[in-house]
Amino acid sequence: MSNLQYFWHLKSYFESIMKRFLIIAILFCSFACGKKDIIDLPPVVDIDSIPDPEDVDPGQVFDVVIYGGTMSGVMAAVEVVNSGKTAILVNPIGNALGGVVTNGLGVTDMSKPKAFGGLTREFYTDIYSYYKNPGNWKYGQLGSYENFNRAVVDDMMTWFEPKVAEKIMHQFLDKYKIVLIESSRLALNKGVNKNKNNAITSIILESGQKIKGRFFIDATYEGDLMAKAGVRYNVGRESNSQYGETINGVQRMPSSSSFQFKDGIKSIINFNNFLPSDGVGDKKIQAYCYRMCLTDQPNNRVAVEKPVGYNENDYELVFSQINNNPGKFIYFFGFQKVPNDKTDSNNGGPISIDYVGENYDYPDGDYALREKIAQKHKLYQLGLLWTLGNHPKVPIIIRNFYKRWGLAKDEFTDNGNWPRQLYIREARRMISDYVMTEANCLGWEQAPFPIGLADYGIDSHIVQRYKDENGFVKNEGEIYASVKKPYGIDYRSIIPSKSDCINLLVPVCLSASHSAYGSIRMEPVFMTLGQSAACAAVKCLELNIPSVQDLTYGNLKPRLASRGVVVSY
Repeated sequence: MSNLQYFWHLKSYFESIMKRFLIIAILFCSFACGKKDIIDLPPVVDIDSIPDPEDVDPGQVFDVVIYGGTMSGVMAAVEVVNSGKTAILVNPIGNALGGVVTNGLGVTDMSKPKAFGGLTREFYTDIYSYYKNPGNWKYGQLGSYENFNRAVVDDMMTWFEPKVAEKIMHQFLDKYKIVLIESSRLALNKGVNKNKNNAITSIILESGQKIKGRFFIDATYEGDLMAKAGVRYNVGRESNSQYGETINGVQRMPSSSSFQFKDGIKSIINFNNFLPSDGVGDKKIQAYCYRMCLTDQPNNRVAVEKPVGYNENDYELVFSQINNNPGKFIYFFGFQKVPNDKTDSNNGGPISIDYVGENYDYPDGDYALREKIAQKHKLYQLGLLWTLGNHPKVPIIIRNFYKRWGLAKDEFTDNGNWPRQLYIREARRMISDYVMTEANCLGWEQAPFPIGLADYGIDSHIVQRYKDENGFVKNEGEIYASVKKPYGIDYRSIIPSKSDCINLLVPVCLSASHSAYGSIRMEPVFMTLGQSAACAAVKCLELNIPSVQDLTYGNLKPRLASRGVVVSY
């Protein structure tokens, strides 16, 4: 241990003692003074105990380098360290640690909770333990929580506040002392070094820091490490004919869909006047949004102000939707209640918080372009909130309803109470030797080498708008198909072809068609696949196998079983 590291550990030790002393002092004073109000105690996690980037030896070769601080990346890092190997987690600056799980996605898309085990189950059981403490409820209690029966299954709680998910995530990081870098990100130009054997040897961050590793995991929503390592991928929708599917490519939506405009909506926007036939592929992707955490509790509510840059024309379709449904009250997004009178507000209806068509350039965009796109989404959504609560073109009954909702004061306190992470529902998708398709999701084809289960329906949000033959605005691309039972995700779908790279695993931007990805892309699945990817990397290290493609399923399966990752269902 270097002198710097010794000093740092000593400093961390004394700071930890002082923090615990402070907590005891606060508790003593509160009881002595007879104070009955709930006290916001300091978080259990001691973030100072997580090593800083400057403590990392530049000559160290980590067993596994995880790029991407999504919950998939967090679970991968925890599994590696828990297996006795060295890991470093790089969360690109500008991306929120924990991804959307800690940034508004509090209503978990999970149809069959029993299909999830391992660290994924542990995460949700820890959330349940948190809410079983009456002191963690400022409004109501667990027994009276209106969504209790939907949120709690098998000692797992899957509906939660963003700050609680963040707290539990940090406890994971602290428990395993995960080495974490959040001050930089991959250099997009020559940021990946590979040797003659087609293995990544190191990555270079924009700060100039080089990180060496034996195996690498790309756990980002965007797949930057995968792409810069020369791995093949796709953006957009395949044609149905490519993989023998039925709901890929262009998909016109019936008038009966709750996400389709009724006839009569016109626009000054120059939408396409025609579409190719259904099933034809393109490079367009389903819409993004921020998952909003709102509240109508006066003591915890921050009113939404008219945002700088507001443009009334951006809400032309909102006004048209209202005028086309005279006398009807319209919900423009969801209000699913998570604990403490907050919401996970997601897209809903023909015109909502999804910023349709404004994300096509995001997957392959550089950092500046992505930030610009993210800011446009934020402006659009804040503008929509203000419009619904204040604009004179909105009927008073609708205005009065929306005006009472605001941002939660105790969430995202370092970001103006706005989520830090845009919901990247789909970006790049790897093309490997095994592509997950509709056949897997619908049970027509079984993955021979399952490393986790998915259980949600095949789901895509709106992809684009167009004008029909009458000049009316219509939505296209929204699909949903039920999945009868949980299905396996094949190991080969998270590893590249050997000709592309031999020591990389990709649990988020995995190899799947657009339609299949619509089912797989749920956060509990990504968490499971992150742990499974780490299990594979660790097993390769133990057996001295340099290529993830050469690891047999027979060698991997016992590791997955011992960790409870693959659940029989």
